Amino acid sequence: MNIKSAVGAAIMGLLMTAAGASASQLPDETQTKGTYATEYGKALPPIGFVQFCARQPNDCKPTGGKPDDLAMSPERWNLVYQVNTYVNNKIAPVSDQELYGQPEYWAYPTDAGDCEDYVLLKRRYLLGLGFPPDALLITVVLDEKHEGHAVLTVTTADGDYILDNRRNEVLRWNAVDYTFLKRQSARDPRLWVSLTKDRPVTNGYVAGGGKSK
Repeated sequence: MNIKSAVGAAIMGLLMTAAGASASQLPDETQTKGTYATEYGKALPPIGFVQFCARQPNDCKPTGGKPDDLAMSPERWNLVYQVNTYVNNKIAPVSDQELYGQPEYWAYPTDAGDCEDYVLLKRRYLLGLGFPPDALLITVVLDEKHEGHAVLTVTTADGDYILDNRRNEVLRWNAVDYTFLKRQSARDPRLWVSLTKDRPVTNGYVAGGGKSK
């Protein structure tokens, strides 16, 4: 099965199962009062992202539209939860070094991948389900061990939420114990913005971002 067919089949499965998601899987409404990560200006994109866009230019094109606040219905929250859980369960955590013999290589995974590969696949599925690209932002953080990690930010009218390969819960960005470094710009997915006042000290790689055992 090619990737296009696989994506279509996965989306159909998600649409069929989303209606069955329970209310307990949705974010607590008392925790969704307009909480957003602050952007502090331009940032350099990760090396793996730049190389990915060179190989997949159609996946990095700006839409040309003005970003709008994404209104989230219960149905949309169910789809977000289903995509996060589906990809987390489908993909086995394997480092880029093990898969590709290099420290950083971003790609759509089929059955195994690193943290940024989970992010790419979740973003692709959500785009296929009708979510706007400006609401789905690849984000680089430092985890509890001060190691690089990638997550997907879903920015909504109620705040920023995180899809993480280390958990199936969908949490607000400030409810996870991460230091947020940078993410894609909502206006142009090729550009990145800083999420910290301090200039991040990184080598341009998202290293050590595999799934916790």
